[in-house]
Amino acid sequence: MGTLRTGVADATARSFVSRTGPTASAPRIGRALRPVNEPASLPLNEILVGDCIASLNSLPAESVDVIFADPPYNLQLENALVRPDNSLVDAVDDDWDKFASFAEYDRFTREWLHACRRVMKKNATLWVIGSYHNIFRVGTALQDLDFWILNDIVWRKSNPMPNFRGRRFTNAHETMIWASKSPEAKNYTFHYEAMKAANEDAQMRSDWLFPLCTGEERLKDDNGQKVHPTQKPEALLARIMLSCSNPGDVILDPFFGSGTTGAVAKKLGRNFIGLEREQVYAKAARQRIDNVVPLDPEAVSAAPAKRTEVRVPFLSVIEGGYIKAGEVLVDDKERFSATVRADSTLSLSGIVGSIHKIGALAQGLPSCNGWSFWNVKRDNKLVSIDVFRSDIRAKMRDTQ
Repeated sequence: MGTLRTGVADATARSFVSRTGPTASAPRIGRALRPVNEPASLPLNEILVGDCIASLNSLPAESVDVIFADPPYNLQLENALVRPDNSLVDAVDDDWDKFASFAEYDRFTREWLHACRRVMKKNATLWVIGSYHNIFRVGTALQDLDFWILNDIVWRKSNPMPNFRGRRFTNAHETMIWASKSPEAKNYTFHYEAMKAANEDAQMRSDWLFPLCTGEERLKDDNGQKVHPTQKPEALLARIMLSCSNPGDVILDPFFGSGTTGAVAKKLGRNFIGLEREQVYAKAARQRIDNVVPLDPEAVSAAPAKRTEVRVPFLSVIEGGYIKAGEVLVDDKERFSATVRADSTLSLSGIVGSIHKIGALAQGLPSCNGWSFWNVKRDNKLVSIDVFRSDIRAKMRDTQ
């Protein structure tokens, strides 16, 4: 959870707005500082320190690919939290998480979402994380502003903080909303195949299990205290970026906090822009990111989505000599067999059709992916016919 806010802003934020105006460039923490009056450009891999609305308004329109937002949750804590042994819980009681009313919080939410929408590219997507205190209000604002909700993702915490008073269920999850800029934004990035492969070849579900940020990953100050109370785990941000962005994309975090978004972006070969009000957090985030070693480009390159790969008909497999007319194809358990015809169709019990149609017919199903269903024997071993299609595609890429 970052700490940038407008509305009931403290003196720091008010001072920044009055000093620079609502559309001026914000002070930066980066490898080089630029003059405040420099024309608007994209401050890649920099942290802009100041009010989030002013900082967002300083960015070019339609300039970012993904936004991850971890806004104040407005936890409304009335009293200190105490464990059964009377020790004090290090809860979120900072001024940046306090709002005068729900109406004030709603006004703040609509302001930063509206500013975010302006800087999103046509097919960019936005993620917002929150708890039951705020996420439903954020969802309403998103829909009111014409964002299109794609998913809600539940982050299940494997090590949640218990409910010390024993008056409620343990709050063991947070909710993330994933949304596109508008209902018309159809070509947003989503690496379906990569997520499926990461989930043991099953579709990635909308409930994700990660522990809270602990151990060496948790930033501590010189006194051993947490630098930021709500630092998110890097694994959570990594899954988000791997699912909906590509190397070189620009990831914007308007509530940068301890810099998890920037650290993961650098590691995965993405660019980041961080917005943060508190100098202490911005400084810690910059030091953290400077120590990150990027992964090898080959390790982070996006696998091509099947829908974007060159179409290879089964006839090309026959014409290429991989399979000959008259050979027999079988499923992986050798329950069904079909004969390959010269025109690339299959024959099964007198019925002729494509590899997909005959595969579906054999199983009594309405559809079938023939490439993954059929195999041919080579040296007494079954070889998927998709291996031959992949080889053809590789040769096509080599000649481009």
